[in-house]
Amino acid sequence: MAFYLVFTALVGLCSVSSVAELLRLEQQAKADGSLSFLVVGDWGRRGSFNQSRVALQMGRVGEELDIDFVVSTGDNFYDNGLSGIHDTAFEKSFSKVYTAPSLQKQWYNVLGNHDYRGKVEAQLSPILTKMDSRWLCLRSFILNAEIVEFFFVDTTPFVDKYFTDPEDHDYDWKGVLPRQAYLSNLLQDVDTALRDSTAKWKIVVGHHTIRSAGHHGDTVELVDQLLPILQANSVDLYINGHDHCLEHISSPDSPIQFLTSGGGSKAWRGDVQWWNPEELKFYYDGQGFMSVQITASQVDVAFYDVFGEVLHKWSTSKELNLPM
Repeated sequence: MAFYLVFTALVGLCSVSSVAELLRLEQQAKADGSLSFLVVGDWGRRGSFNQSRVALQMGRVGEELDIDFVVSTGDNFYDNGLSGIHDTAFEKSFSKVYTAPSLQKQWYNVLGNHDYRGKVEAQLSPILTKMDSRWLCLRSFILNAEIVEFFFVDTTPFVDKYFTDPEDHDYDWKGVLPRQAYLSNLLQDVDTALRDSTAKWKIVVGHHTIRSAGHHGDTVELVDQLLPILQANSVDLYINGHDHCLEHISSPDSPIQFLTSGGGSKAWRGDVQWWNPEELKFYYDGQGFMSVQITASQVDVAFYDVFGEVLHKWSTSKELNLPM
């Protein structure tokens, strides 16, 4: 009940997020200070397109790693988000799919472009949290987990074509307009929060790609507007979905690693563009998910396919700041 009341207040504040500082949430680390979590994106298809199989393997890996929470990179409900708080897709695509004991942890969700085609306020509603206590969805926020800070960024409003050429889709821009003020304030808030952060690791999470060899490729609006902020503030990882694949690209001009986990259900077989092999460390055009394990000195990333097989691993380390 306490969490529900706090979340209600947070959602109320979130409605004015374009003119306020980013909300800050707390995630407790393990007793030894470490943290582990899973990342899945582009998943909400009522269990179809191998969503249920991915969920099964997430449950197994989640138990092995004793995960602390799950991150969703958006496009939570296909094809058009939720129609309201009573939409059965919430139960059929979320509650009844991710049933493993290890997945009964907090889920931190961002919105994807498909989510914006429905009633955005439904996904943001604390009523969903009351229905399933794991659910937490906000537009943009900060998650402090002691050794690491996560900066969740609402990327859909950055993309011009959703406004200028929406085709036959209706987007719910309530809470976003006027758009330029929303984006300007969001970028300023992210820049300030990253600059002020003293966390050992900084991770930014959004739905849309910044660097990708997949179907959508680079999101030019994020490359132009968000990437310079990440580069200037020593961000370690940018984690996204949107492209229905698993992917790891390294940056040639900064330490940022671009990690795509968008294989939660329907994948795009054979849909890959050429990329410099020195930067494209891994690309998989099938379903799966990602795990991240963090200590004060090391980050370990692994990608898994629909059978739970490890497809790619990557690690990096930093020196510990020992007391004098």
